Amino acid sequence: MSDVGRSAHWENVYKTKGEREVSWFQQHPAPSLDLIALTGVSARAAIIDIGGGASRLVDALVERQTGQITILDLSKMALDAAKARLGNKAANVRWEVADVTKWDPAQAYELWHDRAAFHFLTSPADQSAYVDRLKKALASGGYVIIGTFALDGPERCSGLPIVRHDAASLSEILGTDFKLIDARRHDHATPWGALQRFQFSTFRRN
Repeated sequence: MSDVGRSAHWENVYKTKGEREVSWFQQHPAPSLDLIALTGVSARAAIIDIGGGASRLVDALVERQTGQITILDLSKMALDAAKARLGNKAANVRWEVADVTKWDPAQAYELWHDRAAFHFLTSPADQSAYVDRLKKALASGGYVIIGTFALDGPERCSGLPIVRHDAASLSEILGTDFKLIDARRHDHATPWGALQRFQFSTFRRN
């Protein structure tokens, strides 16, 4: 899918569907919050959420006063929805409309979080571009949390093909700069009660 096509797809999703009409909706993002806490990053750590969109993770991080937060997403409409929900608190967050495979990081981050963005990158070229941006953006000793559909999870999402992963496949793609420190499964219940099997892997940059 071209850059324009990818952006248009997600703008259309957020234009035509409500928050609880998308499979990835989480009222409370407990798996991500638990993994962020596991890293032990400071309350002032620079944190970026890749593909954060309208996710409620930002609400929880702001409420807990955890980190200096950046949310990056292809969809301006998704980010606008999150801003509207946060109200005045949105001013405490940095919002970036960008394709992570083309993005030019303007600062270093201590924690990189990605729930269900990476698995949409189906080509080795896009996966490599993602890792290039990760290496540019993440400070030495920083942490990477990537959640994807597990090997026995769905093969498609939002009408698009995905690539399922486990900790081993992610380790191979990220390379020797990153050490796996935690791997766990999570069964996500969609708003209509279906189960999606996820794999969350946490790495530390050497």
